[in-house]
Amino acid sequence: MNVKSLRVGKGKIASAKEHEWVIEYYELEVAIEDPSEIEIARANLTGQIDGWLGKITAPQAYLWDPNKIRWEKAESRKGPYERSHDINNREFKAMLKDLAAHNGKLTRNGYFYWIFENGSTVGRKRRV
Repeated sequence: MNVKSLRVGKGKIASAKEHEWVIEYYELEVAIEDPSEIEIARANLTGQIDGWLGKITAPQAYLWDPNKIRWEKAESRKGPYERSHDINNREFKAMLKDLAAHNGKLTRNGYFYWIFENGSTVGRKRRV
């Protein structure tokens, strides 16, 4: 299967009165360059839409252990950081989903995490 794009849509009933329903629905589409990144893209799109819908998921749903993710040292103009693109790792996928639900950035256990523009690489830097 050669997937070129992925479209994800979700909605919810915002309010319902007698003979009147208000429904919120969002749909996003993204180009897929590497078919192995379909699950990551789906998680990112779903998380973004869930955020728009105001769907709050309990933190327990996104438990992930950064120590079980392969990190490599890197350097940018802002200084040293670590990055990972361990896409076949369950912990990495859970982290991506959590990040997507937080608009691509979050701070957890003394580290700041962010998703790179490619959607499949995550950076982290120790917060002081």
